[in-house]
Amino acid sequence: MPEHIIDTHQHLWDLSRFRLPWIGKGSVLDRSYRMDDYLQATAGLNVVKTVYMEVAVEASQREAEADYVLDLCKRQDNPMAGVVLGGNPADPGFKDYLQRFKNNPYMKGIRCGLPSADARGDLAPAFVQGVRLLGDSGLRFDLLGQVPFQPAIRLVDACPQTRFILDHCGNPNVQEPDRTAWERDIAELAKRSHVICKVSGFVGSARPAQWTPHDLEPIVRHVLKEFGPDRVVFGGDWPVCLKAATFKQWVEALAWIVRDRKPEEQRKLFHDNALRIYELS
Repeated sequence: MPEHIIDTHQHLWDLSRFRLPWIGKGSVLDRSYRMDDYLQATAGLNVVKTVYMEVAVEASQREAEADYVLDLCKRQDNPMAGVVLGGNPADPGFKDYLQRFKNNPYMKGIRCGLPSADARGDLAPAFVQGVRLLGDSGLRFDLLGQVPFQPAIRLVDACPQTRFILDHCGNPNVQEPDRTAWERDIAELAKRSHVICKVSGFVGSARPAQWTPHDLEPIVRHVLKEFGPDRVVFGGDWPVCLKAATFKQWVEALAWIVRDRKPEEQRKLFHDNALRIYELS
C-alpha cells in the first residue's frame, strides 16, 4: 500500500442540504455521504490530504456548496486541504463568482462539463474566456473529457496559461474491447504540457464484483506512458466508485498495477504530484 495518499477527487454530499438531480433514485449513490462516512471508507489507507470535487448541485446552490466545503477545510478533524468548485465559465456572473473565492487559500479551481461545440469543434467564446480567467487567477480547470476529445483539445489550445486536469483518464469504459479512439485522443492531449491526467473514476465502469486489476491495467499503463510520471495524480472518486469498487479495492488495484514502477514514481502518483499541482500546504 502507498505510504501516503493525497486523494484529489473527494466527493461528499448531504442530501438534507443539497439537491443533486443527477443521482438516480434507489441507486447506491441515493443517500448522504458525509465526511464521517469518507473517513470510515478510507480508514487505514494513509490518506493524508484530500481535494474536494464539486458534485453538480443545482446551480442556485453552488455558493452554499462552496461555503460548506471551504469551512470543512478550516477544521482540524478531517484531511480536506483544497476544493474545486462548480461553476460555468460562460455565465455572465462568472467573474464576480470567481472574485468571491479566488483569494481563499483552499480554492484550487473550477469544474463543469463542456458545453456543445460548433461544427469545427470550438466552444463558445464566453466559455473560453472564462477558462482563460482561471489561468489569470492562478486556478485550474478540472476537465470532464470523453471520446472524441477534439473540443477539449481545442479548449486547451485556446487557454495556454490555464492548467487543466483531465478527470478519470478521460472516462474510458473498462468493458469496451476496443479503446483505439480513446488511446489516440489521450496521446494527442498528453502532448500539451499544461494538461495533467487524474487516474480516477473509470473503475466505476467495470463489471461489479467481477473485475480484476488486470482489467484496469491497460488503461493505467497507457496514461502513464503518455503523460509520464510527473503529470499524473491519484483520485478516489468516492462514493461514485462504489458502483463497482470500494475505495480500498481501487487503491489496492492501482498499487498492484504500478508495483513495478520506481518507488519515487509511485510516490509521485499517489502523493507528491498532487501536492505540487494543486499547491497544497
